[in-house]
Amino acid sequence: MSRSLKLHLDENVSNAIAIGLRRYEINVTTATEAGLLGKLDELHVEFAMVEGRVIFTQDADFLRINRAGLPHKGIIYCHKNSRSIGEIWRSLVMIWEYLELDDVTGRVEFI
Repeated sequence: MSRSLKLHLDENVSNAIAIGLRRYEINVTTATEAGLLGKLDELHVEFAMVEGRVIFTQDADFLRINRAGLPHKGIIYCHKNSRSIGEIWRSLVMIWEYLELDDVTGRVEFI
């Protein structure tokens, strides 16, 4: 089990997900907490790189960032309105439990 993966949620993610992850004792930051609300997606990537965090997003622009080759610690993507908050939470917990940072660095995981 990993238990070392840290997450960063961009502004397109419900705060309820952050609350649920924290109840499970997962280290998570949000766009608001990081002072990134309304900032460019590339700044979220930069923040996550420095902090060693994997980004969870429902913003397809992050897929473009990955295709462009911008280095990142990993992106977890879920198409908006395709899953419930509970389904997303369970998927993120499973990723947190079983994957290491090296497993996701530079990759996109889809929920």
